[in-house]
Amino acid sequence: MTDALAEKLKHLPTAPGVYQHKDADGTVLYVGKAKNLRSRVRSYFQESRPRSGRLNVLVRKIVDVEVIVTDTEAEALILENNLIKRIKPRYNVNLKDDKTYPYICIKKERFPRVFPTRRVRRDGSLYFGPYTDAKAMKLMLKTIRELFKLRTCSLILSEAAIEAGKYQTCLEYHIQNCAGPCVGYETEAHYNQTIEQIKKLLNGKTDELVSLLQDEMQRLASEKQFEEAAQYRDRIQALQKYSEKQKIVTDRDVDRDLFALELDREADAAVGVLFKVREGKIIGRQHKILRGLDGTDDDALMQRFLEDYYTDATFFPDEVLLASPAAEPEPLEAVLREGRGKKVVLKVPERGDKADLMGMVQANARLLLGEWQRQKEKQEENYIPRSVLALQRDLRLPKPPRRIECFDISHLGGTGTVASCVVFEDGRPKKSEYRTYKIRTVEDGKPDDFQSMREVIERRYARLLEENGPWPDLVIIDGGKGQLSSAIASLERVEVYGRFPVVGLAKRLEEVFEPGRADSTLIPRTSSSLRLIQRVRDEAHRFAVTAQRKQRRIKDLRSELMDIPGIGAKSVQKLLTTFGSVKGAREADESQLAEVIGPALAKKVRSYFAELDTA
Repeated sequence: MTDALAEKLKHLPTAPGVYQHKDADGTVLYVGKAKNLRSRVRSYFQESRPRSGRLNVLVRKIVDVEVIVTDTEAEALILENNLIKRIKPRYNVNLKDDKTYPYICIKKERFPRVFPTRRVRRDGSLYFGPYTDAKAMKLMLKTIRELFKLRTCSLILSEAAIEAGKYQTCLEYHIQNCAGPCVGYETEAHYNQTIEQIKKLLNGKTDELVSLLQDEMQRLASEKQFEEAAQYRDRIQALQKYSEKQKIVTDRDVDRDLFALELDREADAAVGVLFKVREGKIIGRQHKILRGLDGTDDDALMQRFLEDYYTDATFFPDEVLLASPAAEPEPLEAVLREGRGKKVVLKVPERGDKADLMGMVQANARLLLGEWQRQKEKQEENYIPRSVLALQRDLRLPKPPRRIECFDISHLGGTGTVASCVVFEDGRPKKSEYRTYKIRTVEDGKPDDFQSMREVIERRYARLLEENGPWPDLVIIDGGKGQLSSAIASLERVEVYGRFPVVGLAKRLEEVFEPGRADSTLIPRTSSSLRLIQRVRDEAHRFAVTAQRKQRRIKDLRSELMDIPGIGAKSVQKLLTTFGSVKGAREADESQLAEVIGPALAKKVRSYFAELDTA
């Protein structure tokens, strides 16, 4: 902790508010809320406080803390959630929809439009959803359009424009789908009354809306406005038909929100599920994916899910039932109380009908988590990187080269020749399948890269033929036409030529040689496929050079120990295995050497090194 940070911690306020942890670059790492800012922020730096690995990393990076004081915990909760959504700090739990689900928007404007959208804008408009079931959303919009005569145009219906007669009625008015507010046939007050009825419908208050419409129908009938009363009668019948399609879960006329979480700690993910019950009927279900859970307990995850929903909610229920407790229910209850106008308690039912209902919600959470896991596995299996697709395009390959094998030859002045084979899958090195080959058919001191390439290719693919794969989608030979021809000759001898494409890569990395083509293929320097080829080639070269150096080092070590009279190859191997190096064997005393190679040879080794030390 820096001195400046320690000084700041001493003078933090004790009021409620929001804090932001920042790193040396000023990047916000974490956003949190607190009832007492001083106590909460200082607790991060208490050595006695148990911390997860994720929290330890976070604390080590913190060099500054910025706080914002609020009047209440509820205000702090709303501000925290807004900041998290805007900044997306790395160490906060990432909560998002696994798809872009649609909403129903009531636009903030004179004579508001009601329409579906997948983009939520912070412009004062009301958004209902998200609808995870697109059919349910379409049914809702169909119901609204059958019941209410709303405008669908995007005209700016200012009072001055309407009074000036700027607009004319359109087809929607003539087929009685719109009441014509653009020409003053419908007042703003009457239109807004219709919007209030739509809000009740979107919030699931169908029984309350039916009751209001029945009162209005009776009033119109008593005033002998029978045509208008008939329109209300048709609305009521349509609403009752819509309401019959909703599942009844309780005979009580109650509004409830039910929340459950299902976690997969291994995948570092969870699914949060919300069921909305209005007037005893399930009107909808929505869910979100929570990522970045490391070190976050179940209660805090439930808290995050609830905060994300209620800070943007347009309706607040009588009851909120949870499958597991929330970490800090008090700020949430304050938000609910303010939104509902009366106390709303977060409950975890343990028995009875409510517990049975929560069991259904939890079962849905398990189902959705399983679907997400299967979808994720399928996406990973089917995902092909852009660079791999670009390589298929640039080399005109029959299919994406998801598995690439590349070969390189390395030696030092013709001695210690080694070949390397590296494997890339979906553009990434798969080091568990790297192989090195000691070249046997080339005499040491007489370099022959062509023969070395013929040997390694034959050995590699004779083995794959015996084991039936796995076969590559592309083989890259580090070298020009000569090395490529040598590789093809071996593939033909093993009878696997034609199973997969083979190309040679010249010293100029943008030159690729293909069998049967006199001219090379030039890959554009800006193409991601060129960068992929470079990575594969460089990795094959690095691996070959590393193997060659290691072999030479071992040979040098052995040659030094082999100079000791009476010491053979087996004894040298034992000494290097036990002591790790010639230096280790040289520093070992006679008793330690005797345990490895016996007293007689140990005495010879000690005598040899003693003579070197006195020379």
